[in-house]
Amino acid sequence: MSTIAGGRAARRQTMRAIRPRRSPAVPLLVALWAGAAGVIWMWWTNTPSIADNSGRILNAGRITGLLAGYLMALVVLQMARVPALERRVGSDRVARWHAMTGRYTICLVLAHLFLTMWGYALQAGTGLGGIVRQTVDSVQQLPDVGKAAIGTGLLLLIGLISIGPIRRRLSYDLWYHVHLLTYAATYLSFWHQLSTGNEFVAQAWARTAWYVLYGSVTALVIWYRIITPIRLNMRHRLRVEAVVEETPGIVSVLMTGRKLHRMGAAAGQFFRWRFLAPGMRLSSHPYSLSAAPRPNMLRITVKAIGDHSSALRDLRPGTRVWAEGPYGALTADRRSRGKVLLVAGGVGITPMRALFETLPGAAGDLTLLYRANSTQDLALWDELAQIAEERGARLMYAVNSPEGERPDISADTLRRKLPDIDRHDVFMCGPPGFAQQVYEALRGAGVPARRIHHESFEM
Repeated sequence: MSTIAGGRAARRQTMRAIRPRRSPAVPLLVALWAGAAGVIWMWWTNTPSIADNSGRILNAGRITGLLAGYLMALVVLQMARVPALERRVGSDRVARWHAMTGRYTICLVLAHLFLTMWGYALQAGTGLGGIVRQTVDSVQQLPDVGKAAIGTGLLLLIGLISIGPIRRRLSYDLWYHVHLLTYAATYLSFWHQLSTGNEFVAQAWARTAWYVLYGSVTALVIWYRIITPIRLNMRHRLRVEAVVEETPGIVSVLMTGRKLHRMGAAAGQFFRWRFLAPGMRLSSHPYSLSAAPRPNMLRITVKAIGDHSSALRDLRPGTRVWAEGPYGALTADRRSRGKVLLVAGGVGITPMRALFETLPGAAGDLTLLYRANSTQDLALWDELAQIAEERGARLMYAVNSPEGERPDISADTLRRKLPDIDRHDVFMCGPPGFAQQVYEALRGAGVPARRIHHESFEM
């Protein structure tokens, strides 16, 4: 069992004033819709009067294509791991935006393809039956449409493997690496927009705006996905110090390096970790810090639920580590009230343990509720008990009965344990089903949704 004693940096964090930081999600969504309105305006100003059905259908194909191109840039932007998004909006929320934007993009691309080819078929006098012939002719004859066809195929492949039942049958590494083909799909689809799009052929300012949009997104991807991780790892030189079994199936990986407290990480955040050991070099997985960052030590605590997490127990001291981050908005900055309830389910204890150690608060302000199958599964319990004693905090656990009956975590139970729960902020981390159950109980107990803070990473 590993034990990390509280450091000076962690103690300083407990004494900070409470200064809640407002999420920029709403202004960003307003900007997104304003951009979509600008695209529609660009289409409208270049659309002449429409005289027949083929013109109407072709112009519908044009607007769906323009909106698909705009959303495709946003899909890539949401993959760029921009700190303002990942740390202020929240990585889970950005991931949901990315998934939703991707679905809309695919629908618009398919609508654009169908409507445009149908319009061409009507102009050729063949109707719906000529769509396939028109598609083949367009790929062979129009500039850059062949590239766009390949890009569309890649986009459909990515959308297919992201469907829930299919996604759950794939390994995380396979899904992740195929998902990276989004960059190739975007690149291949970009050029035909400029060479065949009426707006860009006729209007230089429209071409300039499109270059600025895609160029800015490309610059952000290169900076935050490539350059920033290289700088971080060259500066901090992470290596595995030790691997410690906490409970059966759960291990902690302790890592050392240079000036780790200057990595900008906060309790509650996570990194994407790549361990440069045989069989693991191509895998990058997200794990939360299970203790506040120390100048010479970082720690993650992981449950063995897949090939990558199971292999962590075999890491050898001295193994080089490649980290990307920090990411996540489940930090003290979201807090708005003096009293806080932390709720952890299973290995969701990792960010909660770090927050339990560092959240500002006086004696009696903090409560942690830890849900596990049995007392043997309560990872890091000794550390939690020590933190609770030092900080005057309350520590509770909820485990199954000897007969396997689940504990009651309902609104009534929560109100009995914490009569003033409606005046608490709540931080929560755990499996999706558990998180949903607790969320509903908290809402029933009178906790406003704006004061329930959680991140979920189910894909």
